[in-house]
Amino acid sequence: MKKKWYQWLAAGAAALCLTGALAGCANKASAEKTKKAAGPSTVTLWAGGSDNVRESMEAIVTAFNKSENGKKYKMKLEFIMSGGGAQSLSSRLLAAKKTNQKNTKYDLILMSDGSFSSYVKEGGKDFFTAYKESNVPNAKNVKTKVSDGKGVIMPYRGTTVVLAYDSKRVPKPPKTTQELYTWIKSHPGRFAYNTPGSGGSGSSFVQSSLYNFLPEKALSDSDPKWQKEWNKGFDLLKELHPYLYKSGGKVVYPNKNQGTLDLLANGEVDMIPTWADMTITNLANGGLPETVKLTQLAPAFTGDVDCLAIPSVGSNPEGAQAVMNFMISKEGQQILLDKMAAIPVVDSSTLQSENSKRLAGLDIDHFRIISIGDLGSELTAQWDRQIGTLAK
Repeated sequence: MKKKWYQWLAAGAAALCLTGALAGCANKASAEKTKKAAGPSTVTLWAGGSDNVRESMEAIVTAFNKSENGKKYKMKLEFIMSGGGAQSLSSRLLAAKKTNQKNTKYDLILMSDGSFSSYVKEGGKDFFTAYKESNVPNAKNVKTKVSDGKGVIMPYRGTTVVLAYDSKRVPKPPKTTQELYTWIKSHPGRFAYNTPGSGGSGSSFVQSSLYNFLPEKALSDSDPKWQKEWNKGFDLLKELHPYLYKSGGKVVYPNKNQGTLDLLANGEVDMIPTWADMTITNLANGGLPETVKLTQLAPAFTGDVDCLAIPSVGSNPEGAQAVMNFMISKEGQQILLDKMAAIPVVDSSTLQSENSKRLAGLDIDHFRIISIGDLGSELTAQWDRQIGTLAK
């Protein structure tokens, strides 16, 4: 019996719906396949500093990509060596923000908590993207506080400049900065600090020499008025200048943090200001003799709480938060402690390392943090004019 026209129409419509449904399923399956083929999204971390920082961040990248996180995100590292244009990172970030760039590869950066105010001052309050505690559950274990930017920047390690000395030649090291200055004058040529523009340890020595004459509040104030109070500090540095390390009969200020460490390792000097983590790394790998010890002075040299921050111009804030969460996890903190003797921001009793013994007595909560914004660059420029020229 022949079907009536409306029966054929109904049958055709049903077939069309089925075809559409199948096509929809095919498209969905194709989309899922394409998404799967695309693999994990890339999250790029930008970091700067000395070689020990680079090695540590490379270890973090490897561990992160091998973890469960690696199934969803692929972490990459962009590293800028200390003294080789680190300032250009902040310049590029600010340029990207001011030109309204979006979806750049500046997903996550390392920075000190002291530089937060400078970024925000130049780039606006929305320069960084706040992290969500639900995406960074390990944040509840972080004991270290930041001076500014709570809820936006995440501390991941502590670092400070200390006095390193060869105990074989200096059995009784100075305990105060005044005792250090007296020792320098009593032992001509046996102390060195690197140019402040080439590394943080030399910068810390210079900053401490100036700011020890100022009230404590000046350490966290970028008001240009404090420049008028720098004279006593610069006079002190001029007074110390003739007693510093010499080569060829002239005072020499080494280049970079490693420059002073090399002098100490070779026995050309007996004492230097140096980053605690960098020195411990050199002790662990045999780069320094075992007779080298660390001590903190009173008042202490300045240091930093190093943090992670998510620039708003980045393209992968979710991936950035996953990396942030990993770096403050027990696994991440263990890597940083083992690789660079980073002072943990979590309960250190949960971590075990040979470096823990060398870090004993260094309490991050009692570090002196300096946050003076653009005054830091001006201070370095003035050192170049007033002190650096004395060596020529």
